[in-house]
Amino acid sequence: MGLGKWIGGWLGWVLSQNILGAMVGYAIGSMFDSLLGDDESKIEYEDNTSSGYQQDTYDSARTNEGNRNSFLFSLMVLAAHIIQADGKIMHSEMEHVRQFLRQSFGESAVEQGDGILKKLFEYRKKQGEYVWQQQIQQACQEMSRQMQQEHRLQLIAFLCDIAKSDGNLADVELTALRQVAVNLSLSADVVDQMLHLGGQTLDDAYAVLGITKDATDDEVRKAYRKMALQYHPDRVNTLGEDVKAAAQKKFQEINNAKEMIFKARNMK
Repeated sequence: MGLGKWIGGWLGWVLSQNILGAMVGYAIGSMFDSLLGDDESKIEYEDNTSSGYQQDTYDSARTNEGNRNSFLFSLMVLAAHIIQADGKIMHSEMEHVRQFLRQSFGESAVEQGDGILKKLFEYRKKQGEYVWQQQIQQACQEMSRQMQQEHRLQLIAFLCDIAKSDGNLADVELTALRQVAVNLSLSADVVDQMLHLGGQTLDDAYAVLGITKDATDDEVRKAYRKMALQYHPDRVNTLGEDVKAAAQKKFQEINNAKEMIFKARNMK
């Protein structure tokens, strides 16, 4: 069975209390099998190596691909949640997801991704908000058990980008983002930090590091070191080059915030 279908089955298990798992799990599994390839024999090894080394390389490749697929289907499910949080489906938010799929897998992935999101929107409408919220909470809690913290942080960063893409962050969207963060076993504060990334003011810079202007210089350095460790791009190597590139952009924005504060305080 292809890895994508295994991932789809995992999602079905996560949401086994309703039809959402079977419907979306299979769709996502098939999508990733199609886009990433269903032939495990495509993994190549160097010649003249021991069988033990080959097995270690194979196991590592499977683990990395599993991490990436887990991240991607989590992104699709939670993207649907955030896009529709304010009761509207904005073209800019949909296009943000399409662009990610296009850059990651090519144009053919866009239609499949749209299909997955459409099924999720229809499910939410049919089952009602109470059932949907319960299932998203359940899914997030399972994701928090299965995914590394660094991967969950990047997931929140992507969701914040989606919410910001229409240029108007509604209160209900902010609430939804914070609830997702908490259900992913993260602090709600990480949402506020991510939403201020790329800001041009000193207030934005302090918000990115999660501190106030009253913080001491030592507290500034400590806050920066903590974020630099959590968001370093090397921590998401297993999620693929596209996700790593996005992480590098975030990391640079964190450094920019630090430099802005250091300059304002004449710190070195």
